[in-house]
Amino acid sequence: MSQPAPLPADDRLIVALDVPNVVQGLEIAQRLGDQVSFYKIGLGMLTGGGLALANEMKHEMGKRIFLDMKFFDIPATVEAAVRGIARFDLDFLTVHGDPHVVRAAREGAAGSGLKILAVTVLTAMDRADLDASMIVPGEMADIVTERADRAFAAGADGVIASPHEVARIRALPSAAGRLIVTPGVRPMGAAANDQKRIATPADAVRAGVDHIVVGRPVWNAADPAAAARAIVAELAGA
Repeated sequence: MSQPAPLPADDRLIVALDVPNVVQGLEIAQRLGDQVSFYKIGLGMLTGGGLALANEMKHEMGKRIFLDMKFFDIPATVEAAVRGIARFDLDFLTVHGDPHVVRAAREGAAGSGLKILAVTVLTAMDRADLDASMIVPGEMADIVTERADRAFAAGADGVIASPHEVARIRALPSAAGRLIVTPGVRPMGAAANDQKRIATPADAVRAGVDHIVVGRPVWNAADPAAAARAIVAELAGA
């Protein structure tokens, strides 16, 4: 009996290239081939040619690119940095969700197609981490939801949040038409690694996520393309 044809790439899946350099990033992308259409490139690869890789994957390989820089600085600096990034014609860029940062980023991205995504609270953090950083007391979900609401009011195209807060963010009136992108997604049986607030791909999508970000469970797999196909199949059935 013939096997069913694999599902086409689903851009709800963003594969995080959390590797040190361009050589390793390209190797992963080549192994994944047409199975993945959207990639995240972050700070860890910045000094290893990350911007060059982003440009090559976008304009020569036809991939969508999420540049995960998490900018945080005074408004003039953020605006200038985002304006420089916008020239690369990439898809998503992260900044911290503080309203003054989001407003500056929106100014920097003006006239481009670059979407500004505001980080609410990092998915590798829990309440103990917030306490250590002297962040306001309260439940994690309340803080994340309030930061998302304020980021939307400041002009963010979307937010980064863990799967645990997605339903509450999606219910905000200010979230209408905005993106929710979530890391902290782990397929069934995958290790949590450094993530603390996690869910499966299907659970994340059912909660209202637009895109999930998955890294090591895909490219550390014995067969990365098969791992990506399994996630795409799970998304299709969600």
